[in-house]
Amino acid sequence: MIRGSVPAALRGRFMPTPSALRRCYAIPKTASSPIYRAEPTPAPFPSCSSRYSTGARPSEAQHDAAADAATATATANQDASSPQALAADAAPSSSPASSRIASDVEAWEYNPDAKVESFQDLPHPNFGANQHIPFDAEFKEVLRAIPWQFRAPIRYAFAYGSGVFPQSKPHGRVPTDEELRAIHPKAPLAVQRAQDGTPKMIDFIFGVSHTQHWHSLNMKQHRHHYSALAGLGSGAVSWVQDKLGAGVYFNPYVVVNGILIKYGVVQLATLERDLTQWDTLYLAGRLHKPVKILRDDPKIRLANQMNLLSALRTALLLLPPTFTEEELYSTIAGISYLGDPRMALPTENPRKVRNIVGNNMASFRRLYLPLIETLPNVDFTSPIPASSTSTAAAATAAADWIRDETLALRLAQDMDPVKRSNMVRRLPKAFREKLYERYQRKLAIPAEQFKRIMDESRQEDSVAFRRREGGGFERRIAQDDPDELRAYIRAVIKQTISWPATSQSLKGPLTAGWSRTWRYLREKMDKYKQGKQEKKKDGNGEGKAGEDAGERGGNQA
Repeated sequence: MIRGSVPAALRGRFMPTPSALRRCYAIPKTASSPIYRAEPTPAPFPSCSSRYSTGARPSEAQHDAAADAATATATANQDASSPQALAADAAPSSSPASSRIASDVEAWEYNPDAKVESFQDLPHPNFGANQHIPFDAEFKEVLRAIPWQFRAPIRYAFAYGSGVFPQSKPHGRVPTDEELRAIHPKAPLAVQRAQDGTPKMIDFIFGVSHTQHWHSLNMKQHRHHYSALAGLGSGAVSWVQDKLGAGVYFNPYVVVNGILIKYGVVQLATLERDLTQWDTLYLAGRLHKPVKILRDDPKIRLANQMNLLSALRTALLLLPPTFTEEELYSTIAGISYLGDPRMALPTENPRKVRNIVGNNMASFRRLYLPLIETLPNVDFTSPIPASSTSTAAAATAAADWIRDETLALRLAQDMDPVKRSNMVRRLPKAFREKLYERYQRKLAIPAEQFKRIMDESRQEDSVAFRRREGGGFERRIAQDDPDELRAYIRAVIKQTISWPATSQSLKGPLTAGWSRTWRYLREKMDKYKQGKQEKKKDGNGEGKAGEDAGERGGNQA
């Protein structure tokens, strides 16, 4: 199959036809656009008026279609049986335009500040396809319908959390009508099946261009979503959002299309900055784990690819020379929980990270295997099922390795100080500077010399991302005692997360109101008790060996 092509069966299932979109929105046909690659056979598509009843919104339709195209590309590779095949999702296609960068699969990192205004400006057509996790089609359609119930324009949207990605093994339990209605007043069957008999609120993040304008429009349509704070006007709401906490405004426990949801609103510039610089890790950390992107944005797709690569590099700095695949993903998933006050209080399941990774191994593989393949200093040491077999049955069995959660693959990384110093140098800017400041104190570097180092670092930042090479200072960091380096990185993670996460939690009563905040806390405390009970049942056996992966990843030695 040609890289970047979308099978016809998937095109009709996952995305509207280009001709249908053009009929609705008069979008010009561009051969290189990710929406229009390979014109599919016409398929039924809802009319403009029936699907988009809020009026003609071509920009949002294009962002939906871009997410569909990326999902279709990722799904087309779902029978891949090697990391190399999965890496094709993130690699350049064989088109003449992309052949210029084919010699270096990481070439996009050379110029991350290039002007990206549309999906055509991304490095290659399949760029970031690994971010779009293949998903149950019916459940995805239910989720994707939610943003369309908001007249205020949403540029980027994703669903996340245990209401979307399971954190326990399926048990086939059927909830009673009372249990179901207590959460979702009128849940579609797709939601009931996906949540496997345990109804849960579904979490969303909406990326918007201008917070005050967005809240002004949304308060006119959905005033009941807001607390009493909205009585002071959209200016007060946007000020609380942008000035307090991590720049996110949550409206929890609201019902949309019969489904109980919580949605957070963030300005796109705030989201992009956190993804590329890790100034709070509040949203960047959420995107380290599998999420379902419902509406895509080219700048955010580029920024999130940097975010995922930074998470992978940070995890490698925290891990020993050899480790398991589960330890790698647990370390990545645990980054955002180091320093989170909820993990220090009885308000979160202490086994949360273990549950996330253990029940979503296939999604973590799809998210990170393409990126692992691009790094020269890490590789698999365990044998992986071959990508080519003689019989169809054997091919199917080989493809199943991605979904095999019992497969214990091992990896090894090169501990060469030069390569590790390059990883240090390529950490996100705000995060890296905090690490540098700690090592300035440890190594007793004079202020003037340290200022020169930081100035040179900022000058290189303005030129490129990939070309940042570790210098003498970074090599001294990389050559530090491994336990010391891990301790410093963990301390910087906690420093980055602690205050934004704490202040974000403290503004909950202001933004959500006291009653909904108390309900949220009660549910979190119930999850904590549930986790403690599960841990107690496991005793000192397998469960003890698999202690909370967030702590395990953060303290890996």
